[in-house]
Amino acid sequence: MKDQFSMGIVQFKQADPQYPSLLKTHFANHAPKTITALGNPIILQGKILAFFCSVKCPGHLILRAHDFAQNLKQADMTVIGGFHSPAERECLRILLRGLKPVIVCPARSLSGMRMRTEYKKPIEEGRLLLLSPFRERQRRNTAQTAMERNRFVAALADTIFVAHASPNSKMEMFCREVLTWGKRLYTFESGSNSNLIQLGAKTMEANDLSKLG
Repeated sequence: MKDQFSMGIVQFKQADPQYPSLLKTHFANHAPKTITALGNPIILQGKILAFFCSVKCPGHLILRAHDFAQNLKQADMTVIGGFHSPAERECLRILLRGLKPVIVCPARSLSGMRMRTEYKKPIEEGRLLLLSPFRERQRRNTAQTAMERNRFVAALADTIFVAHASPNSKMEMFCREVLTWGKRLYTFESGSNSNLIQLGAKTMEANDLSKLG
């Protein structure tokens, strides 16, 4: 399985037509020179929603994130994320059971990664894309690569949804940065998300996907 995974990896340089122009828009000269991909790159051409959630998340917001993911299975958009925190992983599990496209961005190189069992079928069906901005030698997840990955994900997205960002956390700092980019950022209406709302995040309910455009 590992060999099949490695054989399917392709590279896109900045001059290639498949290279996402949004990376150059947001990062300019700091845009990754090369990105690596496994899966269907056409997925990048659709409307993209980034999904994030802090590792520590109140229970009531985890339940709403679950409902949100169920509704996203019917939405006409692609969901992108690192899918690292528990709530993010649950969202991915739900989305992979649907029929809509998904983009997974690990906080490391694709080279040497093991193919997860749940990835095989959606990749074969052309509705899953694995994407990484990291060089081949970066084979470990770190706090730094996680932050770089999150910025990469946000740059590729048309809209960003953050189920929860713990106060004074790295996720909250990340949201501050993303808002300066002019990105649309949404979260759940909740006292637990008052920090995000004060920053400028718009609120929505799990079943009100019309706000996402």
